[in-house]
Amino acid sequence: MSETETFQAAAYTSRGTAREAVALPADLFDGTVNVPVMHQAVKAFLANQRQGTASTKTRGQVTGGNQKPWKQKGTGRARQGSIRAPHFVGGGTVFGPQPRDYTQRVPKKVKALARKSAFNARARENALFVIDAFAYDAPKTKQLLGLLENLGVAEKKVLVLTDGLKPNVFLSGRNRPNVLVMPYSDASTYHLLWSDVVLVEGGALGQSLEPIEETEAAPKKRAARKTAAKTASKRASKTAAKTAGKTAAKRTAKTAGKSASASPRKSAARKSASAGQNDEGGDNAASEEQ
Repeated sequence: MSETETFQAAAYTSRGTAREAVALPADLFDGTVNVPVMHQAVKAFLANQRQGTASTKTRGQVTGGNQKPWKQKGTGRARQGSIRAPHFVGGGTVFGPQPRDYTQRVPKKVKALARKSAFNARARENALFVIDAFAYDAPKTKQLLGLLENLGVAEKKVLVLTDGLKPNVFLSGRNRPNVLVMPYSDASTYHLLWSDVVLVEGGALGQSLEPIEETEAAPKKRAARKTAAKTASKRASKTAAKTAGKTAAKRTAKTAGKSASASPRKSAARKSASAGQNDEGGDNAASEEQ
């Protein structure tokens, strides 16, 4: 028999302030990871989610097709007995799904071993954190999101296990697609393996962590993202303004050049036109005198 392993998990407050590491219970976290048992538990969990209502019709259940489509001989075509045969469009389905029960039963000891193995797998990966207490007075997604950002797991799939039912914590993470909040006793093997990081409340593991004084600070990552976004928007607006100014100046210069080149031409045309009129007038006068 090999010696059992002991694990320690990083501990944090509900706002993300680091605390001293906590020793995990040895009866649950002993290093056992049974992959085949976890596979069996997950497969049964997913199978039990199926409704089993898929249904198809055979050729005997499809309406129509009682009459032979054409005579047996003399047409040159292959002989057919019904237009509801499987190879006809609108015909019956062969070996299609029928309503059935997909339920799979897993023994209690096997289920417990699979759950234990999943916890140990996350503890081996240092992906299990202990939170002293989720004392939320009201549902606040910002508060839970700030905790995840301070832990650096905001972009990962996070499973939050509370000590009993805590509606405020559940409502705080309900609208986050990568966050799942549930009581510690309800967590299954599937939920543990679905997540990348597991946050467990200290009371659920039998750890009584005394609260420490802390000041609420804005998450660093969110502040950095806001600053970067503001800087990028300012740069984009400046670039757009410069580009617009240059374009307007070019257009103005082109318009001025065209008008300048067109004005001499117009004046010359006018002079030539007036000169032509004067010549015509002189000729007319000379003809009248004659």
